Amino acid sequence: MQEATDILGPDGPIARALGGDFESRHEQGRMAQGVAQAMEDRSHLVVEAGTGVGKSFAYLVPAILRCLRKGERVVVATNTISLQEQLVEKDIPLLRRVLGEEATEGLTIEGRSPTLRVALVKGRGNYLSVRRLKLASQRQDKILADRAARESLHAIEDWAYATTDGTLSTLPPLARMGVWDKVQSDSGNCMGRRCPTYEQCFYQRARREMEQANLLICNHALFFSDLALRGQEAGFLPAYDHVILDEAHNVEDVASEHFGLSLAEGRVAHLLNTLYQSRSGKGYLAQLGLLSGDAGSVERAIALVEQAHDASRAFFEEVGDLVSRPREESAWHRPEAGSVRINDEGAVTNVLTPVMRELSLRLKGLKEAAKVDADRYELNAFAIRAEMIAQEAQTLVSRGLGGYVYWAEVGGEESAFRGSRKVTLACSPIEVAPLLKERLFSKEFSVVLTSATLSTRRVSAGESTESSETAFAHTLARLGCEGARTLQLGSPFDFASQMEFYIDPCDVDGPQGQGRGGGRGYAQALSERILKHVKATQGGAFVLFTSFASLNAVAAELAGPLAALGMPLLAQGRDGSRAQILARFRENESSVLLGASSFWQGVDVRGRGLRNVIITKLPFDPPDRPITQARHELMESRGQNPFNEDSLPRAIIRFKQGLGRLIRSKSDWGRVVVLDGRLLTARYAKRFLAALPDGVEIIREA
Repeated sequence: MQEATDILGPDGPIARALGGDFESRHEQGRMAQGVAQAMEDRSHLVVEAGTGVGKSFAYLVPAILRCLRKGERVVVATNTISLQEQLVEKDIPLLRRVLGEEATEGLTIEGRSPTLRVALVKGRGNYLSVRRLKLASQRQDKILADRAARESLHAIEDWAYATTDGTLSTLPPLARMGVWDKVQSDSGNCMGRRCPTYEQCFYQRARREMEQANLLICNHALFFSDLALRGQEAGFLPAYDHVILDEAHNVEDVASEHFGLSLAEGRVAHLLNTLYQSRSGKGYLAQLGLLSGDAGSVERAIALVEQAHDASRAFFEEVGDLVSRPREESAWHRPEAGSVRINDEGAVTNVLTPVMRELSLRLKGLKEAAKVDADRYELNAFAIRAEMIAQEAQTLVSRGLGGYVYWAEVGGEESAFRGSRKVTLACSPIEVAPLLKERLFSKEFSVVLTSATLSTRRVSAGESTESSETAFAHTLARLGCEGARTLQLGSPFDFASQMEFYIDPCDVDGPQGQGRGGGRGYAQALSERILKHVKATQGGAFVLFTSFASLNAVAAELAGPLAALGMPLLAQGRDGSRAQILARFRENESSVLLGASSFWQGVDVRGRGLRNVIITKLPFDPPDRPITQARHELMESRGQNPFNEDSLPRAIIRFKQGLGRLIRSKSDWGRVVVLDGRLLTARYAKRFLAALPDGVEIIREA
């Protein structure tokens, strides 16, 4: 039987089937061999595979062979929807067709011919509940507040007749997306086999497919949500033998989010408005009063909802005040503009937990008195959600989880553009390594982590194994997988001839107190430098920022000059969703896109459309961001150097992510420009430059 490296080789079945459309790569074969060995040993592997290696084939081939030859189950988790779609719609069907019988050569397992059974696993809330849709349709006049909501429900009904999978991925845009909450599958109100639409249920069908599958594809959020629930013996993924985490540079952030808590004002308001809206007199409890024989109990529940509305407004107003309180009047650590770390128990008066707990009990009482099964299940789900809010508010206010950092936040960065106010109280583990070590890396299954950016420097051929491990030391430590094998594979692309690298410093200081990068003077100087380099390539540029404040200021400065040049300006957070502005960028080769956060990674624009990546500032995390500050305090208490061992490695990895936007194929070419003089003067500059691809010339501009 052929091994993974042979299958991916120049004379293998993939090359024979695809001909000139497939190029065997040495790096891809090495990765496949490493993944196959980790699966055989049930050990762990961290592999950095440069752009163009073809890492999805490199892990899918050995994964499929384990499924077919050993009867084992493999989970592949990615961070982005686009990669999931690529795996499910393109890569796996191709490999299934190409490998065919060659992968098993008549092998039988438990008397049966082995079969590859693939399932795309999504969270339950992605699925339509046919029963709940019918219920919402029957009661729409009492539970939906306005015409737009009813039209959204009708759009869902029309879609329900045509959909084959019943998931959000095929649902058309809705005027009122909140209506989905009334028709989605929900564990709290699931009737199981008692449900009259059980056989039609999209979620139950998907769950049966998942239980029978041996290759599961999911996203990071679902995987780490399951991992967190397994700590409470409540996971939903079936047992598996191997885990592959692609786009693994995101693992720490996603795991931290799912092991933490977040209570947003909008979440509470949505539940309460679903139950009853006083302005319209609509909501679930309004229609329940018409169906119930005990109108008094329903009226008392409605009164509690009104009290909960008042308590929620008071609670989140106090949370928001923590963030907006002037520095001299506050005892709190104040990080960036929209958040504040909370160090003391009782920073917020917890008026929310008592009323939400009482509301939960009231809803449970109504459940017991309900005459219709459907209402009993709906009330059960509402009661669970109210109790969960009560518990989370109590934990957050009392700082009930040790080893966690707590903070209040008003708005995300993008909301600053829209003028919206989103208040959140949250916490997350200061370090996720101990949790991942216990729940992921200490188990009996193998774990492969892969990405194009996991090391902090390029490892030259001939360097020792110890030197290679040093390049991955930061990733191994922050994920709790010390001792895992590491493998660094360069890109097959010729970066020396495809990429120019410019350092063009823009070091105008902002007003006192704002530091580097603040103030109108800095925005003007930065815009002049950006305009110079954008003109050099006639557009086709990504301009990457570390904050939306700088992005917004530069967008205002560049609007006129770029319009005069006929170059469309697209700004993240202002000109549509990430997907929308990316689509518009691809439509015009002269476009200039200003992006922060998510545009540093996971964006693939091939060909002439993207020929210029401008990095406005080295991507260090703000040192007074709550999680960063808490992590650094912990490191200092251990005698570690937070800058050298945390801030700098994180910035280098993110810097590499920004560089990686430019060259996505062998025919791509262009320039990367860094507008931060620290890359010339700082003692750590050589650490950033050591992360550049081999052979790239560094051009310094005055």
